[in-house]
Amino acid sequence: PPALRPSPNSQSAAPLTRAHLSAIFVFSSALHCCNLKAKLPSATPPKSPKMSQTSTIVTASVAAAVTGLVAYVAYFDYQRRNKAEFRRELRRNERKQHKAEKEEAQQETVRQRQAIKQAVDEAKDEGFPTDVEQKEAYFLQQVSEGETLSADPTRAVEAALAFYKGLKVYPTPGDLIGIYDKTVPKPVLDVLAEMIAYDDSLNIGQYQGGINADLGNIPTVGLD
Repeated sequence: PPALRPSPNSQSAAPLTRAHLSAIFVFSSALHCCNLKAKLPSATPPKSPKMSQTSTIVTASVAAAVTGLVAYVAYFDYQRRNKAEFRRELRRNERKQHKAEKEEAQQETVRQRQAIKQAVDEAKDEGFPTDVEQKEAYFLQQVSEGETLSADPTRAVEAALAFYKGLKVYPTPGDLIGIYDKTVPKPVLDVLAEMIAYDDSLNIGQYQGGINADLGNIPTVGLD
């Protein structure tokens, strides 16, 4: 039979290069892995009866709690709207609560004032430096400590005490108070005012005003 010859118009197939073979291999490997994963059982274990029972109990408990809360709110609202004695009892309880809160605030004020007086007395017992250089170093240390403590609202007394100690060695306390008034947080400033009022040996003088500086720029020359 005559040999088969390609048609003159047909194009010869391009030879398979190494890149083609590599791509085919990668594709086949990926397809094989996908087929294996499809055949494997799921890795997630089924829920055990015990886990399902626990979940059911939790759901039922939450539902019961919500139902009870809704029922109590409905009962409370009904009583408030329809029972005069219930409303009077509510008002009495509210007055008692306000009174208790007021007494607690007063007791807290007394405790804070006692703490302020104790802090001032202890600082005076410790004494303050008298040398010029020691005064300057002491002043800078106390002001820096006061600035740091002022960032914590729970340490207002400690912060005010540090500013108070700086005030004790400053040559013109009245001017320094003017600076404090512009830079120190109000809660700390209120405590500092009580310390100043308690210390009758502190000569503030008359504050002349006109000072507007940061604590970091307070002059320290001539602390004598």
